[in-house]
Amino acid sequence: MLIDISEIVSCENKEITKEVSIELNSFISKLGEFPITKKAPIDIRIANRENKRLLIQGDVDLTVSIPCSRCLEDVPTDIHFSVDKELELNGSEVNDEEMEVTDYLIGLNLDIDKLIYGEILVNWPMKVLCKEDCKGICKVCGMNLNKGNCDCQRTELDPRMAAIQDVFNKFKEV
Repeated sequence: MLIDISEIVSCENKEITKEVSIELNSFISKLGEFPITKKAPIDIRIANRENKRLLIQGDVDLTVSIPCSRCLEDVPTDIHFSVDKELELNGSEVNDEEMEVTDYLIGLNLDIDKLIYGEILVNWPMKVLCKEDCKGICKVCGMNLNKGNCDCQRTELDPRMAAIQDVFNKFKEV
């Protein structure tokens, strides 16, 4: 959603608060595509401070479906963050250097979805688990070990003993 901020930028000490809905339905990154299952409208505050600074503030609450880091089951993950941006103004214009750095400011239009996308990227959780004691998946057959056990051999041999294991395997073939 685009918000025209030309009126705010042109009037010193002008401030608006607007309820804006998030139009993003999924978060797409190099990690994959993650559906946004719940999103609340944002009360975004945009203010011009003495024709020197443009303030953009608001609180965002989202629920994103992210796979568990161990078993790959989808986990609804709440992501909450506060948007608090400050851009320099030159008279009644946004500084050209600031516009080059920000991809969410297109001319005098504020793209809320690009702003939110960048903030999700920064606030993305490092690790998501379905439960604290998640057993993960079998390395051999891929079965979710939280749902049951498989018949695969799970004993991992010490890699330093690989040469001895090769000797034993040669004797089995004879």
